[in-house]
Amino acid sequence: MKLWKVLGLAGLAGVAATGAIIARDQRQRAQLTPDQVRTRLHERLDQPADQPADQPASAGEPGPAGGDSTATPTNR
Repeated sequence: MKLWKVLGLAGLAGVAATGAIIARDQRQRAQLTPDQVRTRLHERLDQPADQPADQPASAGEPGPAGGDSTATPTNR
C-alpha cells in the first residue's frame, strides 16, 4: 500500500512540475511584441532547411544501390 502512495505523490509532483514549465513558457511567449515575433519568424525562414536523409544530394546522382535515383518506386 505504501508503494501506491509514493507512486501517487511522484505522479502529482510530475504534473505540478510540468504545469510550472508550461506556465513559464506561456509567460515568456506573451511578453513578445508582434515585431519580435515577426523578426524570429523571418530568422527561422532564412535558415537553410535540412535535406531529408532518404533523398540523394541531387536527382542526377546515383543512389546508394548505384541505380538511377529518378526511377519511380513500385507499389506492392
